[in-house]
Amino acid sequence: MSDIARAVAFYEGKLGLVALWSAPSATIADGSRIYASGGGPALNVYQSVTAGKTSATLATWYVDDIDEIVDELSSSGVEFARYEQIEHDAKGITERAGGGRIAWFQDPDGNTFAIEADV
Repeated sequence: MSDIARAVAFYEGKLGLVALWSAPSATIADGSRIYASGGGPALNVYQSVTAGKTSATLATWYVDDIDEIVDELSSSGVEFARYEQIEHDAKGITERAGGGRIAWFQDPDGNTFAIEADV
Protein backbone atom coordinates (compact mmCIF):
# COMPACT_ATOMS: atom_id res chain seq x y z
CA MET A 1 0.00 0.00 0.00
CA SER A 2 1.16 3.49 -0.67
CA ASP A 3 -0.29 4.61 2.68
CA ILE A 4 -0.55 2.25 5.67
CA ALA A 5 -3.40 4.24 7.24
CA ARG A 6 -5.51 3.74 4.09
CA ALA A 7 -4.50 0.08 4.10
CA VAL A 8 -5.68 -0.35 7.70
CA ALA A 9 -9.00 1.35 6.87
CA PHE A 10 -9.55 -1.01 3.93
CA TYR A 11 -8.23 -4.34 5.22
CA GLU A 12 -9.63 -3.98 8.72
CA GLY A 13 -12.62 -1.70 8.11
CA LYS A 14 -13.97 -3.07 4.82
CA LEU A 15 -12.59 -6.62 4.64
CA GLY A 16 -12.88 -7.23 8.40
CA LEU A 17 -9.43 -8.84 8.67
CA VAL A 18 -7.88 -9.05 12.14
CA ALA A 19 -4.35 -7.70 12.53
CA LEU A 20 -2.20 -10.14 14.50
CA TRP A 21 0.63 -7.65 14.87
CA SER A 22 2.20 -4.54 13.38
CA ALA A 23 5.85 -3.83 12.75
CA PRO A 24 8.14 -1.38 11.00
CA SER A 25 8.45 -1.50 7.21
CA ALA A 26 11.81 -0.24 5.92
CA THR A 27 12.04 3.26 7.43
CA ILE A 28 8.33 3.53 8.33
CA ALA A 29 7.53 2.92 11.97
CA ASP A 30 4.35 0.83 12.29
CA GLY A 31 4.27 0.52 8.46
CA SER A 32 3.37 -3.17 8.26
CA ARG A 33 0.49 -5.42 9.37
CA ILE A 34 0.17 -9.20 9.47
CA TYR A 35 -3.47 -10.25 9.12
CA ALA A 36 -5.12 -13.47 10.20
CA SER A 37 -6.99 -15.52 7.66
CA GLY A 38 -8.19 -19.09 8.02
CA GLY A 39 -6.86 -19.49 11.56
CA GLY A 40 -3.28 -18.29 11.10
CA PRO A 41 -1.14 -15.48 9.74
CA ALA A 42 -1.79 -15.19 6.04
CA LEU A 43 -1.39 -11.70 4.63
CA ASN A 44 1.43 -9.21 5.11
CA VAL A 45 0.43 -5.66 4.12
CA TYR A 46 3.09 -2.97 4.18
CA GLN A 47 3.65 0.53 2.91
CA SER A 48 5.62 0.55 -0.32
CA VAL A 49 6.34 2.88 -3.25
CA THR A 50 5.60 -0.02 -5.62
CA ALA A 51 2.03 -0.57 -4.39
CA GLY A 52 -0.49 -1.27 -7.13
CA LYS A 53 2.10 -1.80 -9.87
CA THR A 54 1.06 -5.32 -10.91
CA SER A 55 -2.13 -6.38 -12.66
CA ALA A 56 -1.79 -9.93 -11.32
CA THR A 57 -4.05 -11.26 -8.57
CA LEU A 58 -1.95 -11.00 -5.39
CA ALA A 59 -3.98 -13.30 -3.14
CA THR A 60 -7.06 -15.50 -3.31
CA TRP A 61 -9.35 -16.56 -0.50
CA TYR A 62 -11.15 -19.89 -0.99
CA VAL A 63 -14.60 -19.88 0.60
CA ASP A 64 -17.55 -22.23 0.94
CA ASP A 65 -20.28 -19.70 0.08
CA ILE A 66 -19.07 -17.08 -2.40
CA ASP A 67 -22.50 -15.40 -2.60
CA GLU A 68 -22.56 -14.80 1.16
CA ILE A 69 -18.99 -13.42 1.23
CA VAL A 70 -19.56 -11.15 -1.79
CA ASP A 71 -22.77 -9.86 -0.18
CA GLU A 72 -20.96 -9.16 3.13
CA LEU A 73 -18.05 -7.40 1.45
CA SER A 74 -20.35 -5.41 -0.84
CA SER A 75 -22.32 -4.21 2.19
CA SER A 76 -19.01 -3.05 3.71
CA GLY A 77 -18.27 -0.96 0.62
CA VAL A 78 -16.03 -3.34 -1.34
CA GLU A 79 -16.60 -2.99 -5.09
CA PHE A 80 -16.11 -6.06 -7.26
CA ALA A 81 -14.24 -5.73 -10.53
CA ARG A 82 -15.88 -6.44 -13.86
CA TYR A 83 -13.77 -7.27 -16.87
CA GLU A 84 -15.14 -6.64 -20.37
CA GLN A 85 -13.99 -9.99 -21.77
CA ILE A 86 -15.66 -12.01 -18.97
CA GLU A 87 -19.37 -12.50 -18.25
CA HIS A 88 -20.35 -11.65 -14.64
CA ASP A 89 -23.58 -12.08 -12.71
CA ALA A 90 -25.30 -9.14 -10.97
CA LYS A 91 -22.93 -9.43 -7.97
CA GLY A 92 -19.75 -9.48 -10.07
CA ILE A 93 -19.19 -13.23 -9.77
CA THR A 94 -18.13 -15.24 -12.83
CA GLU A 95 -17.75 -18.88 -13.69
CA ARG A 96 -14.19 -20.14 -13.13
CA ALA A 97 -12.37 -22.12 -15.80
CA GLY A 98 -12.57 -25.78 -14.82
CA GLY A 99 -15.62 -25.23 -12.58
CA GLY A 100 -16.47 -23.13 -9.58
CA ARG A 101 -16.94 -19.37 -9.31
CA ILE A 102 -14.71 -16.36 -8.74
CA ALA A 103 -14.99 -12.63 -7.98
CA TRP A 104 -12.20 -10.04 -7.98
CA PHE A 105 -11.82 -6.79 -6.06
CA GLN A 106 -9.09 -4.21 -5.60
CA ASP A 107 -7.70 -2.35 -2.62
CA PRO A 108 -7.37 1.46 -2.75
CA ASP A 109 -4.02 1.19 -4.60
CA GLY A 110 -5.39 -1.13 -7.27
CA ASN A 111 -3.88 -4.37 -5.93
CA THR A 112 -6.16 -7.20 -7.10
CA PHE A 113 -7.53 -9.97 -4.87
CA ALA A 114 -10.00 -12.80 -5.49
CA ILE A 115 -12.66 -14.80 -3.69
CA GLU A 116 -13.19 -18.32 -5.11
CA ALA A 117 -15.54 -21.22 -4.42
CA ASP A 118 -15.82 -24.67 -5.94
CA VAL A 119 -19.60 -24.31 -6.37
